[in-house]
Amino acid sequence: MPKTNNFRIISLVFFITFIDMLGIGIIIPIYPALITPSSRFSIIPMSWSITDGFIFIGWLSSLFSIGQLIFAPVLGQLADKYGRKPVMIFSVIGTTISFICFGFGLSIKFLSLLIFARFFAGATSGNLSVVYAIIADVSSPNSRAKNFGLVGMAFGLGFILGPFLGGALSSSNFISWANAATPFYFVALLSFINIFLIIFYLPETIQVKIKQRITLMKPLNNIIKAFKLEGLRDISPAVFLYNAGFASFTTFFGIILINEFSFTSVQVGNYFAYMGIMIVLSQGLVVRRLSGKVKDYNVLRFCYIGCGLCLICYTLIPVNHSYLIYFIPPFLATMQGMIMAFTSSIVTRVTPIEIRAEIMGITTSIRALAMTVPGVLSGYLAVIHQEFPILIGGICILVAALIFWLLFKPQRFIDNI
Repeated sequence: MPKTNNFRIISLVFFITFIDMLGIGIIIPIYPALITPSSRFSIIPMSWSITDGFIFIGWLSSLFSIGQLIFAPVLGQLADKYGRKPVMIFSVIGTTISFICFGFGLSIKFLSLLIFARFFAGATSGNLSVVYAIIADVSSPNSRAKNFGLVGMAFGLGFILGPFLGGALSSSNFISWANAATPFYFVALLSFINIFLIIFYLPETIQVKIKQRITLMKPLNNIIKAFKLEGLRDISPAVFLYNAGFASFTTFFGIILINEFSFTSVQVGNYFAYMGIMIVLSQGLVVRRLSGKVKDYNVLRFCYIGCGLCLICYTLIPVNHSYLIYFIPPFLATMQGMIMAFTSSIVTRVTPIEIRAEIMGITTSIRALAMTVPGVLSGYLAVIHQEFPILIGGICILVAALIFWLLFKPQRFIDNI
């Protein structure tokens, strides 16, 4: 495929990923307000306690991952069999519908619709695994981590604008008629535009389509395969524990900022936007410079340790020294950005080239499973103490570092060319 065409493809999937992450980022400042009794966005029944709210948010955040766990592997199979483009179109249509449903559910305070919207969003969220497959399709071994780093930059940009827009577009200080649903209708509009960009500008990147039967048992098979497949089995335990730990952090840190540090929804959005800026800088200044110059497994070994320590540091900050929380994001974002880029790079390097989308579907299953269990458990842990999910998350990532260091033997693998 010509380089100019590759640049167009990478630019387009960058934008697709950005819109996806924008939608995820928008939720961050909204979630804590939904269970805060004094908030005008509160949706919990009057009879519920704050601990009931913690458990509800834990389950609500997990529903996306449950839907993703069940259906993303099927979308990966479809992308290998019928091509990347039709699966991307279907996935983005689902994303658009889910945002509209979630916004409407917030407007009428209909909890069942919110539950459906998050599950449906996860069920149709094959975007990221197919995006990774597309990047792998058009990248050489030397440019692979660099191009995956661009996806990481899109992730970071989504985290800059997503939380900021979530706070700003829901605040009457910015828009007089705004409410909690406004940001979701805005992202639904962007996703709708995304559909047409894919239809008219994204070419098919798969070179050889795989003739295979589509099986609904793929999620279970994926979990088994992730821990049995040569190459992938050496990485999967660490990927699982890292994502489990980071999911615990993202689900409940906004609640800690509001309840312990007296942040508003707008301030929560701004804080995560600040973290997003750090992610973008790490991808642009660090990942792209390291790509092809350092061993991906060495990067992961040290970044897992750094990421785990950053989360634990959050739990040590006294309430009366809240300014200290602004010193952590540059380090956390750098670690997280490099983990995103180099994990994808190493997965595509040690697994068969002919089943790339399926492999990405398998890793998506691992991430989804990792985010499902902690999301639910974190709600119950937060009942004991609000900081427990963050502390346990940090410990999980440190264990991921130890397991990856012990299991992954780099001398057994060479690049798939």
